[in-house]
Amino acid sequence: MSLLHGVQLLNPWALPLLLLIPVALLRRRRGGEPAVTFGPGLFLAGLPRGLVSRLLLLPRLLIVLGLLSLGVALARPVHRSPIPESTEGIDIMLLMDLSSSMAAKDLDPKRTRLALAKLAAAQFVAGRPNDRIGLVTFARYPDLRCPLTLDHEALSGILTDVTLVESEGPEDATGIGTAVTRAAQILGAGEARSRVVILLTDGEENVATAEDQSEIAPLHAGQLCEYSGVKVYIVAAGLGATDENGEWVPVDTSQVEDLAGRTGGRFFTARDAGAVAGVYAEIDQLERVEFEKPRYELEERFLPVLFAALLLLLLGRIIESRLPAVLP
Repeated sequence: MSLLHGVQLLNPWALPLLLLIPVALLRRRRGGEPAVTFGPGLFLAGLPRGLVSRLLLLPRLLIVLGLLSLGVALARPVHRSPIPESTEGIDIMLLMDLSSSMAAKDLDPKRTRLALAKLAAAQFVAGRPNDRIGLVTFARYPDLRCPLTLDHEALSGILTDVTLVESEGPEDATGIGTAVTRAAQILGAGEARSRVVILLTDGEENVATAEDQSEIAPLHAGQLCEYSGVKVYIVAAGLGATDENGEWVPVDTSQVEDLAGRTGGRFFTARDAGAVAGVYAEIDQLERVEFEKPRYELEERFLPVLFAALLLLLLGRIIESRLPAVLP
C-alpha cells in the first residue's frame, strides 16, 4: 500500500483496527458512565455554557486522535528511498589507420575508407555515454590524439579532423603491433574493470617484418594485451590492396586474427559501407555494461507517529483528570 511522497505501509492489515474506535465510542455513548454525577435539571438548560463545559469534549478528541495515530504507527510507515546507482563504464581506445591506402573508395564510390571509418566511430562514441573513450591514430608510428575521456563531444571533434598521412611519405606504412602496444599501455594505467581496443585498418603489418626484428610485431602486442587484460577487436576494412595491374589482392590478416583471438576479442571483415557501421554496432552490443536494477532502502517512519500518538493520549488523559466531573 503506497502513500504520497514515497511512503508506504509495511503492515497495512493494522488499519482495519481503526474501525474499532468508532465502535467503542458508540458503545460508550449508549451504555457507558454518565458524563456528570448528577442531573442538572431543566432549570440549567437555558444558562450560557462556560469555558469548562466547552472543554469537556477536548480530552475525548485528543484520545481519539491518539488512537488513530497509534493505529497508523502499528501499520509501520516507511519511506522508500532509491539508492544511487554506481555504474562503472568501460575504457575503450579507438585505433584508426591513417595510411594512404585508406583513401580508397572501394567500400563506397562517394566516400573513402577513412570517411566511413570516422562516421562509424562517431556513431559508436555517441552511443557510449558512460564509457571513457580515447583515440590513437597510426601509420608507421602511433599518435595519441585524445586520451581516455568522458567528453565525447571533444573526442568527436578530434575524430572529424584526422587526415591521412602523405602518400609515399616517410610515415606511409602500417605498424599495427606498435599501435596496439601503445593503446595497451594507455589502458593499462586505468582501473576500469573492462578495457577494450577497437582497431580499424585496411592493411597488414609491414613495419615489423622478418628483416627488422627491432619493431613490435602483432604477436608481441597480443601477448602484452593478454597479460594486461586488454581485449582487442580488429576490423579489416576494404577489398584489399591493388597490384601493379590495378586488381584487388586480399591482404594477409593471419597476424591480426591471431592477435584478436589471443586477447579474447574478435576479428571482423568489412567489405562495404554498411558492413563498417554494422561491425561497430556489433562490438557495441558485445561490450555492454550490465546496469544494476534500481535498488531502494526503507527508512522507518513509525517512531514520529508513535510519539505523536502517546503525546495525544497522555495530553487527553491529563486534561480529562483536571476537568470537574460536574457542570459549572
